[in-house]
Amino acid sequence: MLLNSIFFFSILVLLGLLIFYFFQEKFIFRNGYTLPKNAPFHFSVPFDEIFLTTSDQQEIHAVHLRLPKARGVVLFFHGNKGNLTKWGERVNYFLSDSYEVFVIDYRGYGKSTGNFNEAQMYEDALLAYSHLKKSFSEDKIVVYGFSLGSTFATKVAALNSPKELILEAPFYNLKKAVQFAFPLAPSFLLKFKFNTNHAIPLVASPITVFHGTHDKTTSFEEAKILLQLNTSSENAFIPIVKGTHHNIRTFPSYKQKLTALLER
Repeated sequence: MLLNSIFFFSILVLLGLLIFYFFQEKFIFRNGYTLPKNAPFHFSVPFDEIFLTTSDQQEIHAVHLRLPKARGVVLFFHGNKGNLTKWGERVNYFLSDSYEVFVIDYRGYGKSTGNFNEAQMYEDALLAYSHLKKSFSEDKIVVYGFSLGSTFATKVAALNSPKELILEAPFYNLKKAVQFAFPLAPSFLLKFKFNTNHAIPLVASPITVFHGTHDKTTSFEEAKILLQLNTSSENAFIPIVKGTHHNIRTFPSYKQKLTALLER
């Protein structure tokens, strides 16, 4: 009887490991749904839709929120949940500080094509930055990453010279992020690394990290350790007391510091 129970339990564990390994993209990349290329967007501000062609002949879809007279542009990399239907509207608060916003959908999200591939996704992020450099000098480009987007933002800043790198609720790397949010998950089976910790020491631009003290998705303490890997005296870690993973933009302290960063 005991041997039967052990055998049955072992089968369940093995099945769980197989499901995690082969379907981990479903857990990591919560893109919601894909969109046809002609699907209309209805945002409250003027915008352009852009399609960037990648080195492997895929298309990365972006939305560029416009201003008549802009101080600069924020290149925004969003989190793992939702596509531009949501994010194109959510990021328009930068416009109040006279910054345009350029936000992409990762491959497999929204109207972007291609399969999830770590190396290619970093290349896609760099492609977006290169696109903006055609219209803006680097001292007018602020690179901003939220959650999953923080790893792409950091990579872009490490290989370029933007005005600022701003990270909201970043993670040290994907393995540590999964261990923090889901302690029982078999993180050793992850096919994706997203080693933000490898790129951040190479960033020469000033770095500001915003992180909520009550964040249950990415670790507040590990975000502090991440920033410490870059030794520039211009860096700043801004704790948002009682902030969670999703609400720190509602705090006056966040809004005041963000405005100061964009104006300096």
